[in-house]
Order: sequence, then structure tokens, then C-alpha cells
Amino acid sequence: MVLALSGCSSLLTGGAEDPEVKLLKVDVVKARLLKQDLKLRFRVDNPNDSSVLVRGLRYKVLLDDILIADGDYSDWFVVKANSHRNFSVPVRTNLWEHLKDVTRMLGKSDQPVHYRLEGKLKTGFLFGHSVRIGRDGDIIPGNLIPE
Repeated sequence: MVLALSGCSSLLTGGAEDPEVKLLKVDVVKARLLKQDLKLRFRVDNPNDSSVLVRGLRYKVLLDDILIADGDYSDWFVVKANSHRNFSVPVRTNLWEHLKDVTRMLGKSDQPVHYRLEGKLKTGFLFGHSVRIGRDGDIIPGNLIPE
């Protein structure tokens, strides 16, 4: 029994090294006045010689310091050893409640708007572990307007 469990220890604990998590893309699925549906597309790279179980993701998305979305993604999947796996997280926002601030930010087409994604990827089974995710940068609103 101990030998069988030792072979699965990485699947149960998340492995020796943390997987690397990257935000690949943000897709706009539907944008309406009162709600916006987005998909955050991620890639999980597993540098370990054994599989890693992913149990979900807790996330926050901010524009400047305005929280525009937060939530949990709870689909489970396995990232095979020395491999990667992509997954998408559906996100719903309501920019209407922040319309004044967002309009002010986007109204200055040459001024950068700072964004930040924060989160925790939950891994492991019996001995759960969280991998912190952080990405931030700037969006230039004028670059988003087609010519």
C-alpha cells in the first residue's frame, strides 16, 4: 500500500516543483451594457516527472484599483508529467456599476490603464497546495480602437 501511494505522491500533493501558470489571452464572449462575458485562457506547465492534479482556481481581476471580477473555477483536471494543459475560465463582469470610473480611464486614449490579475491555483488531493498567480500590466485604450 505504501509503495502504491508513494508512486502517486505527486498527484496527491502537487509534486516537488510548483507548476507555472500563464494567462494566455482574454476573449470577449459577449459585451452588453449591464454585463460582459469573458474567457480567461490559461496554460499550466508541469515541470515534474509525475502528474499534477489541479482542483480549481480562485481569481480577481482589477482595472486600476477597481475590482471588476472575482470568482472560483472548480473543474478538476490532471496535467501530465513534463507537459502542459490549457484551460478556460468563464468570467462575468458588470462594468455598469463602475461606469463613471471606467469611462474616465478609457476616455484618455493615450493614458495607460493598469490591470492586475491575482489568483491561486489549487493543486494536490490529500495534501492540497496553492500556487499564486499574478500578472499585471498596462492597456492603452487608444490601441483597442480599430482604425
